[in-house]
Amino acid sequence: MALLAVQRGDAIQTEEFYAPLQSLCGMMLLCIYVHRLLGEAGDTQGLEQARVPDSVQDGATMTAATRYAGCIDAANAQRVRIQGRQPPGDPWASMAAEVVRHDPHRELDANLEVVAAYVQPGDVVIDVGGGAGRVALPLALKCKEVISIDPSPSMCVEFEGSAAEASISNARVVQADWLETEPMSADLIFSADVVYFVRDIGRFIEKINGSCRRAIITVWSVPPPNGGAKLFRLVHGEEPEPAPGHCQLLPVLWDMGILPDVRVLPDFPRWADRSASSHDGAIKLALDWVGVETDDQERVRSLIEANFQDLFSQNPGGFRPLWFPYARELLITWETAQGR
Repeated sequence: MALLAVQRGDAIQTEEFYAPLQSLCGMMLLCIYVHRLLGEAGDTQGLEQARVPDSVQDGATMTAATRYAGCIDAANAQRVRIQGRQPPGDPWASMAAEVVRHDPHRELDANLEVVAAYVQPGDVVIDVGGGAGRVALPLALKCKEVISIDPSPSMCVEFEGSAAEASISNARVVQADWLETEPMSADLIFSADVVYFVRDIGRFIEKINGSCRRAIITVWSVPPPNGGAKLFRLVHGEEPEPAPGHCQLLPVLWDMGILPDVRVLPDFPRWADRSASSHDGAIKLALDWVGVETDDQERVRSLIEANFQDLFSQNPGGFRPLWFPYARELLITWETAQGR
């Protein structure tokens, strides 16, 4: 195996590095390697969050895509058992515009600057799971056209409203699931924070791969659905079944013959600096994060109160959650056959 001296922000891309990593053992070696880039060598929280559920560990007899689907099945089954089935309708409908909208003309953060550097003025860009346009609309200012694909009616409304307010005319939205859309083509396809929830990950990647010259997927080293593990254990008395992350996604790509570049982006997650100005605000933050049912809130509130010192640290700005995991954003990108 080639020995690489890679600094934070560099790409992991040599074929010699990938060649020995086609097994589950190799996958874990790369995950450890990436996590060493993410921070302290002794910080293993991200690796713990990325574990494959015992119920889907069958060794070499299972494909990476099967293991990936197994993670999602286990997480969904646990959620239904604890919280019941999600009611029909748009789960994003209750989100206020000021929460989901971002000014397209804002100064780009360091992570989005890296994404934007891949975009050329003549490009057509598709954003899969584009939401209200946090990424797609700033990119529209740098390219020929942006198309956002999102199944949420409310997110599509917010996207169109934000584009109109910013006088952006080269962006449009398609309300649909990516796997159910008609064939489309683009120079670049981007997707952020979507693959944690995609069970048919092979077909998802195949459709991206056949529709563009370059693909970019960004994920957090600890997927946001796994970020409240400490609260989950406190509230439910069991380990959460983790959503799949980069440790599960990369082997899927390798099995498909895709050898992507992987880059650790510079900025920390937006939630890292989130805090509450008061004790009651901190309790509400924890209740909102863990997502308990109304009839269970008193029990959960009592648990949070009893463990408050372990869940929050107080500073001049208020109360900072201690359960927020250390995480970094990973950019996973490759040129497709069309781009070579």
